[in-house]
Amino acid sequence: MGTSVPVKPHETYAPAAQLALAALAVLGGTAARATTRPLGKPGHAMVSAALAVAILVFVLGALGVTMIVVTLVTLSGIESATGVVHTLLNAAGAALLLMAAVAYRRRRRDGCPQCGHPHATAGSGTLVHPGASTASAQTQVTAYVLMCGLLPWAGLKTIWTLGGDALGVTAEGWRKLNEDAGAAKALASAGLDASVMAALLGVFLLTGLMYRWGMVFPRWTLFLSGRRVPRLLPLVPAWLTGGALSLYGVVLNVMVLLSATGVTSPFEPKPPFHTSASLTWMVWFGGLAFGGLGFALIVAARSYAARTRYRCAGAQAAA
Repeated sequence: MGTSVPVKPHETYAPAAQLALAALAVLGGTAARATTRPLGKPGHAMVSAALAVAILVFVLGALGVTMIVVTLVTLSGIESATGVVHTLLNAAGAALLLMAAVAYRRRRRDGCPQCGHPHATAGSGTLVHPGASTASAQTQVTAYVLMCGLLPWAGLKTIWTLGGDALGVTAEGWRKLNEDAGAAKALASAGLDASVMAALLGVFLLTGLMYRWGMVFPRWTLFLSGRRVPRLLPLVPAWLTGGALSLYGVVLNVMVLLSATGVTSPFEPKPPFHTSASLTWMVWFGGLAFGGLGFALIVAARSYAARTRYRCAGAQAAA
């Protein structure tokens, strides 16, 4: 009862919070199980409310997945192993409950819980997957325009990493800020910024969601070449990363807006930033970058989900 779970070096989950999350997990699991049984109107309301609350809490707890991926990709090291496990468990719980909620919604609309389309012997039979396709021109243009928000942020970081000065920040000051960053320092010595490299992985995921090679493994994947890409393989990271980045980007942009209009105090400069204005510009560029990439991933993921939606063989024959 008195055990706390460290999530960061100086932050822990109190025992009461752990018990509350465990109780919520049990409640969510019970509600998910109840979706497969006949329910009256009060039962439907209770199950829907329980699923909504549980999914919301676990999604919020899973927002740190993006930072975990970034630290692993850049070899920067994790702050807390228990914190990583806790975040991944939140993500798994949210995904499982969301799948149960989707199946429940399909049943209530007289659709098959497996494919969503109405047909006899719902929930059984072989799944028929659509062929590989490309996202619409509108989706591509929207995603690429949003992705352009990365340019000012990534450009500044690249300038500093390559030894240039910009926005009142010197390359030496930027280097000192990252001198204890482990693998990130090694990348910087090669003229590469770790966070920009992580953003490029997001761009890679984004393009895969919009083109045929994101649905069928291309030739350069060797022994996987020609095989169908599992639908959730790109969708899960896209939804999680897109949701976290877009939320973070909106928060940064709101902070800049409030500061610029005098509602809140100006940002206090911290090295390597020597003026409030330079830090404000960088925060805004960060908001554009994270928000732009996040919303672009959401747009592309929505298109990918629609283009890869499968049908049961029975529904395919009926259609």
